Amino acid sequence: MAHTYVFQKDAASKDVLPSRNPLPLSATQEAQVRDIYYARVRGLCAAEIKAFAECAKNRTISANWKCKAQRGQMNTCMVSHATQEELDRAREDWFRLRLEKQRLRREARERGEIPTVRL
Repeated sequence: MAHTYVFQKDAASKDVLPSRNPLPLSATQEAQVRDIYYARVRGLCAAEIKAFAECAKNRTISANWKCKAQRGQMNTCMVSHATQEELDRAREDWFRLRLEKQRLRREARERGEIPTVRL
């Protein structure tokens, strides 16, 4: 997979630094990246989320104090995994999936399964 780098100037040192994230995305594309990001963080904290959900089941307001320990564990887990690095990984996954879809679409078009007309 070829990586595209965007060069940004560091304000303090005036050096040129490569960014792992290619060009800015549209709002819709950023929303798709955030969906991947949130799903990954929820997946990493699935056990903590499940423990909190089990505790909060059939409770309303009392869940605030009855499940305080589980909620704290869940929040700690999510905050520890909700990092810029994780967001960068989600963005890289989004680009990888996009390239894969383009490749599959191109192969299908070459096999004649998809018409080549673009709207």
